[in-house]
Amino acid sequence: MTDPTVLDHIGIAVESIDERIGFYKALGLEVEGYDEVPEQGVRIAFLPVGDCRLELLEPTDPNTPIARHLERRGPGLHHVCLRVPDIRAAMARLADQGHTLLSEEPQIGAHGCLVCFVHPKSTGGVLLELSQAAGEAEL
Repeated sequence: MTDPTVLDHIGIAVESIDERIGFYKALGLEVEGYDEVPEQGVRIAFLPVGDCRLELLEPTDPNTPIARHLERRGPGLHHVCLRVPDIRAAMARLADQGHTLLSEEPQIGAHGCLVCFVHPKSTGGVLLELSQAAGEAEL
């Protein structure tokens, strides 16, 4: 039996992790770690909240999706991520049902996970990320 789909993290766009992290620490949250995904031009801080995490996303380049999001919408909710046991199967099911994926193949995300984003027009207005854990990921 494969693992079920679960809430993995909530992505929050910030202009500066260093400037925003104090708020989350004031809530008693601790930084689990930092990562950088050069291909996506983003620096990330992870903060566990129960079985889920908050993911603070800071652009490292002005020509990245996170930088464009901040320019258009300002800081705040960027995406919701669901961890799936088989990202390619999940992508195929969604595509077969006419949903819009932002890539045809999974991309490498933080922690080496395979990720794919689903367009907000398919989800009712929320950018949704699908993620398959790195240990289960095969390119």
